[in-house]
Amino acid sequence: MTLSRAQVEQTAASIEAVQEPSGAIPWSVGEHTDVWNHLESAMGLMVGGRREAAGRAFAWARATQRADGSWPMKIVAGEIEDHSGESNMSAYVAVATWHHWLVARDEDFVRLMWPTVRRALDWVVSLQLPFGGVAWSQEWHDGAPAAVNADALLAGSSSIHHSLRAGVALAELVGEPQVEWELAGGRLGHALREHRDLFLDKSTFSMDWYYPVLGGAVRGDAARALLDERWDTFVVPGLGIRCVSTNPWVTGAETCELVLALEAIGDRDRAARLLADMQHLRTAEGSYWTGYVWPDDVNWPGEQTTYTAAAVILAVDALTDGTAGADIMRGTTFAPDFAEIGLECGCRSVDSGESVAGPARRTA
Repeated sequence: MTLSRAQVEQTAASIEAVQEPSGAIPWSVGEHTDVWNHLESAMGLMVGGRREAAGRAFAWARATQRADGSWPMKIVAGEIEDHSGESNMSAYVAVATWHHWLVARDEDFVRLMWPTVRRALDWVVSLQLPFGGVAWSQEWHDGAPAAVNADALLAGSSSIHHSLRAGVALAELVGEPQVEWELAGGRLGHALREHRDLFLDKSTFSMDWYYPVLGGAVRGDAARALLDERWDTFVVPGLGIRCVSTNPWVTGAETCELVLALEAIGDRDRAARLLADMQHLRTAEGSYWTGYVWPDDVNWPGEQTTYTAAAVILAVDALTDGTAGADIMRGTTFAPDFAEIGLECGCRSVDSGESVAGPARRTA
């Protein structure tokens, strides 16, 4: 089971209904906006045919980016609630811009967004740690950047890997190659394949399980093995997947991200089954509850979130090839995989022909 085009458009309309006059798309009415979920919602609007609303969302991103390339972590009704910058959130502008290019083929728009993308990824790359992961955030004090939280999140760094591949593709499109992004992407991909133990331990969260696949660092047999490894831990048949392995609830956004990860490696049957399983979260208006607690048989009240609706739209698009944006997680429109050169983790570069500490899992 998948959604009809009319249902996709209805869900996109439910996202636009939450959009603020500024163009910001908060999690839900009255909630905060963060740039990652805001941009995912813009991607959902593009697929759902709401291009003017998507344009307002991208304009908001351009207007609210700080000089260093980051965005505040939380903005509520135009007021900054949390000034700190999160690397994964800021990097995602590259993915959203490449997705817009795939759907609209509007080179003028890409060139309009390019300075924003360049500042964002330059800032993110500056936060890369010696082992290859990317520090997850930077604090702000008295209106200026301050201390860096020098730990890396596995899910966040996996998403950054995806963003760097999109960024390099954009750089080639506008004719401004970014060698530093390519080198950073190679080091990051290596860390996501070979050094997952050096990231913060968030193994109870499903995102840490599937994001190395979703972000494209792990593919082929290694990806299938990784997803099979904890399938029974997180997947609840007939309902979706758990957000946290220890808690009795499923969440729609995580389920749809796993759908996208499965589709990206060709496992379309399980992807389609999971997409069908989570449709119990859909409302009559086309919006989606964030999650469902099965011991209590209750959806999370007051939480029909835009990012969940957007994740559904993107999952449907991938499974139906409804738009050219369906490729965004497969990544076949990106530049070739990053080479593992200039490693700073103590391993030797794979592409140098020298030995690497541990087996190299270089998969297509």
